[in-house]
Amino acid sequence: MQIRDRIKDFRRVSANSLLPNPKNWRVHNNRQRNILQGILSEVGYADALLVRELSDGSLQLIDGHLRAETTPHQSVPVLVLDLDDAEADKLLATLDPLAALADTDQTLLDELLAQIDTENAAVQEFLHSQSSDCVADFDKAELQIPELYQILITCQDEDEQRAIFERLAAEGRNCRLVNL
Repeated sequence: MQIRDRIKDFRRVSANSLLPNPKNWRVHNNRQRNILQGILSEVGYADALLVRELSDGSLQLIDGHLRAETTPHQSVPVLVLDLDDAEADKLLATLDPLAALADTDQTLLDELLAQIDTENAAVQEFLHSQSSDCVADFDKAELQIPELYQILITCQDEDEQRAIFERLAAEGRNCRLVNL
């Protein structure tokens, strides 16, 4: 199988000069933003954003929208890809979902997590949520939920979830925040 190399250039450009992709379907909640800010502050940029050059010479994001939004006045590393509209759409639609298909070797992940030190609270909470201790706690908590009459409400983002929760709690409803 012959595989083409579609990377035509590596550049460092101002993040605020990158055009967001109007077809970007990813929505970034506050939790994800806080974790990314923590990782960027502790580690820095360690991956390039993916862009393609449009006919007018501007650069349009394919991957890295949140990183660009988080550091708008910083020079960021970008890989300029040689893609047409259809290929860019295909990459945009498959890049993150393909990565999400990977399985987890929980033993190796737990060993890795045990070696990581962070002072950022959002990063600490996120790393803990990936550990088998947290998974086991979640499984136990899930098994202890009594049979109740419940409503599951899907929210657009964390802010809407918090607003609905606060409204229901103010009405005296017994409710809790859950992210699935």
